[in-house]
Amino acid sequence: MNKVATSKEAILAASRTIVMERGISAVSMRSVADACSVAVGSLYNYFPSKADLLSAAVADVWRDIFHLSGDCTACDSFSSCLALLFESIREGCAKYPGFFTFHSVTFTAGDKEKGRLMMQQYFGHIKESLLCVLKNDRMVRPDAFNGSLNAENFVDIIFTLFTSMLLKEQYDYKPVLEIVARCIY
Repeated sequence: MNKVATSKEAILAASRTIVMERGISAVSMRSVADACSVAVGSLYNYFPSKADLLSAAVADVWRDIFHLSGDCTACDSFSSCLALLFESIREGCAKYPGFFTFHSVTFTAGDKEKGRLMMQQYFGHIKESLLCVLKNDRMVRPDAFNGSLNAENFVDIIFTLFTSMLLKEQYDYKPVLEIVARCIY
């Protein structure tokens, strides 16, 4: 029997379980309340609408998959950080089947902007972490960046390539690491 959800964290944990077992489209006020063994009305104490619950659930799954430590010294190089991130994605795809392809379609038309902003914010956090690692990577050539291509542009380009591969369900990250190595090392 499920424990009674008495916190936002417990509700989000139940939402993650639903995403793992049935996909993001199965997250609803009713399904989460059932998983938490509480009345639907109890969820409204934490989430004023289904869109708020869904946004929080999507963010929580992203966090579970993409969590990069705020400690920029955790990775010794930009390439190793990218490899770790790709590996997290691969594991996340196994843990949350179909999440990457379908999470954006679960928002209703009126809530798509909220979902987009939430995703931009979370991706911004990931890019900031990557930029921090890049700036601390002692192996980067001194002439790797200039006025036309700076570290911020480079992280943005690599992250765009990264997310494009993710949407196409391409998980072989060795070509991206080769591009990075040829550009900055």
